[in-house]
Amino acid sequence: MKVLFIGGTGTISLAITRLLAGRGDEVYLLNRGNRSSELPENVKVIKCDISDEENAARLLDGMSFDCVADFIGFLTPQVERDFRLFNGKTKQYIFISSASAYLKPPKGYVITEETPLDNPYWGYSGNKIACEKYLRERYEKDGFPVTIVRPSHTYDERSVPLGVTGYRGSWQVVKRIMDGKPVIIHGDGSSLWTITHNSDFARGFAGLIGRQEAIGEAFHITSDESVSWNEIYAAVAEALGTELKPCYVSSLTLARLSYGRGYDFTGGLIGDKSNSVVFDNSKLKKLVPDFKAEISAREGVIRTVKYILEHPEYQVEDPDFDRWCDRVIEAVHNLERLHI
Repeated sequence: MKVLFIGGTGTISLAITRLLAGRGDEVYLLNRGNRSSELPENVKVIKCDISDEENAARLLDGMSFDCVADFIGFLTPQVERDFRLFNGKTKQYIFISSASAYLKPPKGYVITEETPLDNPYWGYSGNKIACEKYLRERYEKDGFPVTIVRPSHTYDERSVPLGVTGYRGSWQVVKRIMDGKPVIIHGDGSSLWTITHNSDFARGFAGLIGRQEAIGEAFHITSDESVSWNEIYAAVAEALGTELKPCYVSSLTLARLSYGRGYDFTGGLIGDKSNSVVFDNSKLKKLVPDFKAEISAREGVIRTVKYILEHPEYQVEDPDFDRWCDRVIEAVHNLERLHI
């Protein structure tokens, strides 16, 4: 297979890049070339900012592909650009959308690809929905060979998948647990969530490439395992060999407290992580019957924590978020002392 990834070095895409290169596919990445040192030697990088459409068109002139996948498209003008660049030049175009686009609040906890798309709480999700709508129109009116993939909280060894973090990542929460400080968990920690290691996601994604049956269809790719947030945070503490000290705060309260503080817990929690979800992957497995997520949530979290502890470059401090956590936790404890 001859494939082109727009991006190709992010949390979701790097594992796919490595998998396809390892099996002998001809892999091209179109990106700015900032992380090329992490790539297999047989991956070819087309160094370009794709927002410079004229330059991208020049560099891609005369090339065609079995599959093009866009991992960095978030807005409708970006997929409109992709249509102009790749219509007639690829047998399949895969758009990476998001499972956060599914209806919120959900009417049922089991999510299939037929679950309506409607998330009024998160602009990110609304933009993904708009992209999907445009691409479906191009498929129906122009025959553009679209496949839509919806990941949900996919992670790799560089970042622990947690619910309440600052913009600089999960390390500050891990550090709080390591230092014996309380950490904020949204709700009471009992809602169900699904985290998927990127190596598992990669196998499902690779199975869709080149499949004619996938054209015009949407698929989510997730683990079949659903665990509580308490279990996820407990796995972090287990990996650190220390005690978890949870401070439970409702998602609505966190959304209100974060307003104007630089954190978007309305979208990230109310529009996503505060909702219990179980994903039905039956549709994917009909086309990719060998797909099975092999890394459990507990195993993946423990593995990730250990990796970060061994790689200081991923231990990114976030003092502003740390102070914000201290203030919120102190306020919660004051209310508890008042028996409110």
